[in-house]
Amino acid sequence: MFIYLSKKIAIPNNTKLNCLAWSSNQGFIAVGGEEGLLKVLKLDSGKEGKVKGLAAPANLSMNQTLEGHNGQIQVITWNEIHQKLTTSDQYGLIIGSWYEEMVNNRNKSVVKGMAWNADGQRICIAYEDGAVIVGSVDGNRIWGKELKGVALTGVQWSPDSRLLLFSLRNGEVHVYDSQGNFMMKVNIQCAAVGGGSAAVQVVGLDWYNGRHGYMEQDCPALVVCYFNGSMQIMRNETDESPIIVDTGMTVVCCRWNHNGTVLAVAGMMTLAGDSKDCNVIQFFTPFGEHLRTLKIPGREVTSCVWEGGSLRVALAVDSYIYFANIRPDYKWCYVAQTVVYSHNQPDRFGTHVVFWDTKNNECYSKCVKALLGVTSHSDHCVLATKAEDQSAEGGYCLILCNAISTPIDTKYINFEPMWLTMNSTFVFAASRDNFLLWHFKAPKLHTSQHSAVGSRQRRDRIYHIDDTPSGVAEVIQDLDRNFEIPTNMQATSDPICCLAASDKALIVGRESGMLQRYSLPQVALTNRYTLSCRPYELAINCNTTKLAVIDITGVLTFVDLETDFGVGNLSVNNRVANSQPDNDTVVAENNSQLFSKFERKDVWAMKWASDNPDLLAIMEKTRMYVLRGLDPEEPIVSSGYICSFQDLEIRAVLLDELLQTPDEPNADHLLDLEVKSLRDTRQLLNKVGIKEATTFIEDNPHPRLWRLLAEAAIQELDLETAEAAFVRCNDYAGIQFIKRLTNIHSDQLKKAEVAAYFKDFDDAEKLYLEADRRDLAIALRELLGDSFRVVQLMKMGPGGSDVQMEVAWNSIGDYFADRNNWEGAREYYEKGRNQEKLIQCYYMLEDYAALELSVANLTDKHPLLSTIGNMFASVGMCSQAVSAYIKLGAVKVAVDTCVHLNQWDQAVELARLYQLPEISNLLAKYASHLLEKNRIMEAVGLYRKANHFLSAAKLLYQATENEALKKANPLRIKKLNVLAALLVEEHNNHRKQLNPGVAGGKSKALMGIFDADDNLEVNSRIVDNAWRGAEAYHFLMLAQKQLYEGSVDAAMKTALHLQDYEDILDPEDVFCILALASCANRAFGTCSRAFIQLESLEKIPTERRQEYEELATDIFTKYTPKDPRGTRAECSSCGSVVQDWSWACPSCDTRFPACTATGRPLTSMSNMWTCNVCKHLASYNDASVRDNCPLCHAPVQL
Repeated sequence: MFIYLSKKIAIPNNTKLNCLAWSSNQGFIAVGGEEGLLKVLKLDSGKEGKVKGLAAPANLSMNQTLEGHNGQIQVITWNEIHQKLTTSDQYGLIIGSWYEEMVNNRNKSVVKGMAWNADGQRICIAYEDGAVIVGSVDGNRIWGKELKGVALTGVQWSPDSRLLLFSLRNGEVHVYDSQGNFMMKVNIQCAAVGGGSAAVQVVGLDWYNGRHGYMEQDCPALVVCYFNGSMQIMRNETDESPIIVDTGMTVVCCRWNHNGTVLAVAGMMTLAGDSKDCNVIQFFTPFGEHLRTLKIPGREVTSCVWEGGSLRVALAVDSYIYFANIRPDYKWCYVAQTVVYSHNQPDRFGTHVVFWDTKNNECYSKCVKALLGVTSHSDHCVLATKAEDQSAEGGYCLILCNAISTPIDTKYINFEPMWLTMNSTFVFAASRDNFLLWHFKAPKLHTSQHSAVGSRQRRDRIYHIDDTPSGVAEVIQDLDRNFEIPTNMQATSDPICCLAASDKALIVGRESGMLQRYSLPQVALTNRYTLSCRPYELAINCNTTKLAVIDITGVLTFVDLETDFGVGNLSVNNRVANSQPDNDTVVAENNSQLFSKFERKDVWAMKWASDNPDLLAIMEKTRMYVLRGLDPEEPIVSSGYICSFQDLEIRAVLLDELLQTPDEPNADHLLDLEVKSLRDTRQLLNKVGIKEATTFIEDNPHPRLWRLLAEAAIQELDLETAEAAFVRCNDYAGIQFIKRLTNIHSDQLKKAEVAAYFKDFDDAEKLYLEADRRDLAIALRELLGDSFRVVQLMKMGPGGSDVQMEVAWNSIGDYFADRNNWEGAREYYEKGRNQEKLIQCYYMLEDYAALELSVANLTDKHPLLSTIGNMFASVGMCSQAVSAYIKLGAVKVAVDTCVHLNQWDQAVELARLYQLPEISNLLAKYASHLLEKNRIMEAVGLYRKANHFLSAAKLLYQATENEALKKANPLRIKKLNVLAALLVEEHNNHRKQLNPGVAGGKSKALMGIFDADDNLEVNSRIVDNAWRGAEAYHFLMLAQKQLYEGSVDAAMKTALHLQDYEDILDPEDVFCILALASCANRAFGTCSRAFIQLESLEKIPTERRQEYEELATDIFTKYTPKDPRGTRAECSSCGSVVQDWSWACPSCDTRFPACTATGRPLTSMSNMWTCNVCKHLASYNDASVRDNCPLCHAPVQL
């Protein structure tokens, strides 16, 4: 960071000031002093001015005196939430607002501290005699307490408002809860407290409230500062390992900035070169690291406060208020038109890194654990962070990212990277003692230089700052991969403090003022330079001939790296001899004076031009200067941070304003500035003339200026001057354009070409038309891709061909197609006769009829047939896709499409017609795959679509057997049997269609694949008994239904028929149903025979057989095993009279068919109905009242 005094305000009557308070929200400054002085001031820079940011002039816009106090003001504090001002004087009078809203006059003691809590609802007032009062924002007293035996000097709330910290005169700090109950003493380690000495009196007690987030987790936020300069920074009130800092000064106050990243400590100390104490303000990080020291004029400083955004501090010195501007060291960089910046978020720990694409105004972000640094080069940037995973190779991590925050490469290291820089090949990271060269890998085509380095596969290397590498070890390592270079990790007495690198050199600055130069890519120490002051920032120009140095005091100097005779304040230059490989080679000293007396003070940022080694942009306070050599140009008022310097244009970003709303960056945060030579050249060309401008540019040459001259000369048709200027700026395209203009004899056509060159196309077209060259106007619009205008021009008259018109129509069609307006595109493609694009339009419009018509219109083997076939296949239109492929001649593709769409019947048919044998193997493999996955029904569907009905039926019969073993639902088993039987029927019908003249013949196309190796006996049994399984389960369920409905006679007749299916059904189930139905029907003879069968079954357990025997005994001891004389019927064959439940005639052995509706025997053939599908019979009367066949469920047709 950099700080400098910027403004001074004097208080009338030389009234001494005691305290200050600066409202962070509204910007009001409250000033308290002796004799009851209380003022409220406000500095306003004005929002309408052209100058933005800190550079805008700040004027005193408000100066209001508040009355009510008589004694000297001791304490002032703002309530930021409710905008209330609370003040106290030496007599204990407290006023709680701008007007006397709350007055508390306690004359017993003096108020030593007042603090509002974080939400602004409560205030704690601490009196010197130990009295404590806590009040609310509306002026009401909440509680009060007298702390016995203590003298208070200050008070502070914890961020969560649950604790109160009180500092005592003896140096102790006590912790109380929010209700005033004592909890503990803070462990003070920085001073010997408890003695009551004035040296250990607490003069600063501040606890950052976390409102703007923390820079990392467990970041120190509580500071206790003593009068003698000892300071203790803690993470919380119970921190046992606080950070101890000796400021070396007599402290009067200390304050955190608005986001807890910088601690300001004001007081007095003796600086080097001074004989007496002077006022100073020092700045520290939360970890106790010293940042800056600023000397303040005057006799005695009494208070310091931060502005709301921490860009300024106000200091009360004697009867004056001094303002100092601060330029923070933001963690940011600029990469490929992207600003990378970081900020903390209140709701989470860690650092939020934002990648703002300034060209497209898009943001990409990522969160890291703790951001330590960031740097960039070309298209990449590097983030140095603490490792997320503590078990990683090292505790710190380097992340290489592109411009959209995507990580490309990562490197873990075991030392803290405090300084970063990079070039096109390496990332350089340094701690206080060591520096690392990391050869990163980026997914980009390497240049020859990158390839030369990368081809050796150089390892990442770590060097100690005290070493003198000569490059020999790297050569040995290239030859011997197992050779390890020892690394010295010991602490040095002269630590590193800054880095800079180019593709040729690495320069490391040390705190003693020494600069060490190393050659690249072979790291060898080549030069040492000694400065008179500690360097703070280094920058190397684009050709590694000059080095710019900003020291810790803000003084800019130069080093000439090429001739060893440079400018600046260098005292000694040592050239390291590389002739001997010994690292301890004695360096030869060259005492020649390398620097002139050139220097610039108060410089806080700089940027070399990327295309001119003599141009350097620097920020000096609130002014930007451009140095051409050693000569500064006219300054530009700005407070921006320099992003880039190229083509005489400087881009800067207003980070101060950007970080106030970090999630909403916009173009107002960017500044694009032109250097004076560019501005002057424009004025000369606009107001004087080309000749004078040429003279000026010759004195101040730059490719950008020559390009401006060339463009101005072209507009004046001064081709000779334009060509010379294009040559000077190496613009080959411009030279070719001049040659083309030379060959044109018409001045009007030349003007048209010039207008087109400057992208004034409408003017160029107008000039072409005025010259009666419509063809050139059309060619211009064609080149621009403005097809709409091409059509308009061609319709105006002759000037184009039919081919050009078709191209224009097609271009317009492309315009609509790119915007998904397919209907509009279709119209213009039809005009342009673009069959290929029309097909795409039909597809996107889902006009498949037009696609089919296109297939018919295309010639055989037209390449577009393949595209159309793919389109049909993508939407499942198999037949249309096959038609396209067949017309193309791609039969194999057609078959594959059928297979892919699961149209196996069509695939088999195509294979048969075109004699493709591989379809058989494919079908077999796919079926096996489905069966291995137990996807039986899918395999059945596959066989059925391929017309292999018998194989499908076999699978279903196997499935029914498995279901029967599992005692599954009989209805499901019946349905599977019905489906299998229907497949067998389809098999028979298909055979008849393929072999109409051969009864019962077998087609090779049908059975050649799967039936060749099948068991013919099994096939015959399946075909002959296709419906037997369905019949068995149908009558089983029918008997059960009749039995439950109470139709015991019908149930017995159906059960008697079940005896024919003992090979399919479980015999025990069959005879159990028969026994139950016959017993209920009082047909005990049939019941007795059923029990005899049950008792004779071998597969039932003995216990169950015993139960059957006992049950039979119980029944037949009561009833005689005889059947009643039932209804009789006449045999339709021989006329014999038989029982109506008999299934065969005892005289002629004729078997009676079963009625599928009722289950009874059909003895009369005259009253029967036959199903057209399953060919089973039923009584005509029973079938006539049904809609479907009871067995196969086919529609009943009478």
